[in-house]
This record gives sequence, C-alpha cells and structure tokens, in this order.
Amino acid sequence: MDLWIIRALLFAAILVGGYFVRPFGSNLPLTVSISVALGVIILLAEMRIRRLSIKTLLGAAIGSILGITGASLISLVIARMNFVNPQTETYLQLLILILMTYLGLISGAHKGEYLDLTVFGGLFSDSTVRKTSKVLDTSVIIDGRVADICKTGFLEGTLVVPHFVLRELQQIADSADSAKRNRGRRGLDVLEKIKSVPGVSVQIVEKDYPDVKEVDLKLIELAKEMGAKIVTNDFNLNKVSQLRGVDVLNINELANALKPVVLPGETMKVFILKEGKEYNQGVAYLDDGTMVVVDNARRMIGKTIATQVTSVLQTTAGKMIFGRFPEETEPAAGMQTPKQDRRLYEKPLINNRINPEDDKERIKGR
Repeated sequence: MDLWIIRALLFAAILVGGYFVRPFGSNLPLTVSISVALGVIILLAEMRIRRLSIKTLLGAAIGSILGITGASLISLVIARMNFVNPQTETYLQLLILILMTYLGLISGAHKGEYLDLTVFGGLFSDSTVRKTSKVLDTSVIIDGRVADICKTGFLEGTLVVPHFVLRELQQIADSADSAKRNRGRRGLDVLEKIKSVPGVSVQIVEKDYPDVKEVDLKLIELAKEMGAKIVTNDFNLNKVSQLRGVDVLNINELANALKPVVLPGETMKVFILKEGKEYNQGVAYLDDGTMVVVDNARRMIGKTIATQVTSVLQTTAGKMIFGRFPEETEPAAGMQTPKQDRRLYEKPLINNRINPEDDKERIKGR
C-alpha cells in the first residue's frame, strides 16, 4: 500500500512539473500528454526492475557507466572533425551516446550474474535472506502438507516459487484428465493458503534456464544460484540435489521422524482392516499411515485387537510394523503338555494277530 502511495506522488510530481515548467510553451495538452506517458514509462520500468536480482542491477549500472564514458570519448573525436552542417555533429554525438549506453546496459545486465559480491565486504550481501529462502518443488505444493507445516511455524522465511514451477502447475490444472486437473487446482489453492500464513512470504521468481529441459535440474540450478534449500517429497530429486551439493528439506523424512517409536515386545491396539498377502495375516494402519502386519489375525478383520510387536522394518518409503495375535489353541506360557503314562511291561499287539513262530512251538510240544 505504501509503495502505491509513493508511485502516485511520483506521478503527480511529473504532472505538476510539466504544468509549471511548460517545456512545449503554451501547448498545455501536449505537455500533459507527454508527462502522463513519461510517468507510465517510469512506473513500468520500476515494476520490472524490482524483479531483477542485485547482481543484474549492479551489472547494468556498471555497463551503463562504461557505455557513457566510451560515448564521451568518441564525442571528443567527433568534435575535432569538420562538418559542413553543425547539426550533423550534434546528431552523431547523441546517436553515439544512446548506442553506447544501450550496449553497456544490456551487456552489463546479461553478464551481471558473474559478479562476485564478496569483494565488497558484505555490502551487497543478502546472506540473511538466502539462509531463510526455500525453493518449493511442484510435488510438495500439490502434496499440501507444506501449508500445515508453515502454519505451525516450523517453516518460515521466504518460500520461492519459480515461474517454471508455476507454469507446470497451471498446465496440470488445465489437463483434460480430471485427476490431474484436481491435483493442479489443489496446488494453486495450497499456494494461496501459504501466502496467508503470517511470518511466511511467497516470492515468484522469473528466472529460467532455457538450456536446461527438466524442471528438477532447473530447481537445482536456481537453488545453487540463490544459496537456498529445496523443499520436496520427491525421492529422486532428493538424491540428485544432495549429489549436486544442494541442501534439501524432505517432507517425507520429516513425517517419518515424527512417527512414534515402537519397540519389539510392546503391545499395541490396532484395527484389522483387511487380509494380508501371506496365510492367516491381517493388515492394519496407524493414524500416521504406518502399515501393521499381524499374524493369525485374518479372522479378526473388522475388529480392534491387541497385538504384540515382533519386529519393525524401516525402509526409504516408510516404516512397517510386524506383530502377532495369539491363537486360542496355543498353550499358555509356562504350562507343559502332560506326557502319556505308559507301562514298560505292556507289549503292543501287531494288528491283533498271533505270532506264527509261537504257533509252531505249541505243535511240537504236543
């Protein structure tokens, strides 16, 4: 709001100056028209300059000064020449001044990114802003959890949204597929929620890298240039960024770190939701989405049971908990199965038949 007040005062100053100075004599409409056009040009240039980085501005300023210096030297040479018409000399000097200033401005702005601001002793350093800057990935915007993290205050500072990420979100929102279209619109809504969070500012960066085709690589180049961190939940982008020396804040890793710690031997209550892949297994889920696989729980589908944790498996995709539900037929702990009392003198009968050898002995005795 304050910035628009300053712009209005500048615009009014140009109009008032043109009215009192009257650079075109008594032609008041021409004076007002040119003053309005000049004020609009200045305001548009100011809005464009605000988007440029400090390196680009310094490069453009240095290039302009060098261009004006070169034009002045060339004008001295032109002044020593003898022209038939003095207006030709004036026109050439003006043309050289405009040309050299323009070339210096464009060249300096284009090469300004190669300036090393550390030689100024931190005069133009924006290290405080850079330390708090985070570059948002397309996947983490669509995911939506970053907005809740910002509301809790764990993520603060400047959240940078590159223009190519915003363009990708718009393309997804305009997709013919309804699922993709809903995801894209959700991402745009998430950005609106983040902008309303106090203590967090969203900055749209127009910087692009035409030579780089993939969006992930553009994000890495932008983060390296700004000295910022990348906020994502993409596993591949996480690994590539670490290889490139860029710090990454992974939302999935944060979610895994906040999950409750479960140790083998503990008892927990779970709701058996469906059948597992293996025989007689049941599958349950915790509130944070952690899968719990319970043995002997197939018959308990749709019920809440108390299971004993046997092992915990930690993977890159998340955590899996394995438990066991005791069967009703299992003997209680500490109880032994009674052994069969069998007498030693009892001889088993073989199919209740008489031994043939005993039969022969009986015949001989007779």
